[in-house]
Amino acid sequence: MSFDAHRCPNGHVTYPGHTRCPECGEEQTGTIDLAERTGTVVTWTTATATPPGVREPNHLAIVEFEVEGESVRALGQLTTADGVEIGDDVEPVYAEELRDPEAGIREPDSHEWDGYRFEPV
Repeated sequence: MSFDAHRCPNGHVTYPGHTRCPECGEEQTGTIDLAERTGTVVTWTTATATPPGVREPNHLAIVEFEVEGESVRALGQLTTADGVEIGDDVEPVYAEELRDPEAGIREPDSHEWDGYRFEPV
């Protein structure tokens, strides 16, 4: 599974992708896989009241990646909150289940449950 940011012909990068670039309105046609990149924690928090099937506590971070002179931010779970501080470097790590597919109201086969968490380096 890739962790794709999207690019328009003018070089603007967004995550998640959009049909049209939020900055210039051009169609986003390219992708950049962030899975092999290192990002920086902009801010983070811990949620203790989580939706059904989401681990509790749930540590979340906004992470900024530099992509060819452009910065792009992503929100995601942290693998741990131990020692995490603003400005720390993190890497995306694949997780087969970001939440329990048996919890909640969705049919387990109706949704993809995998994705990426951020791990301090």
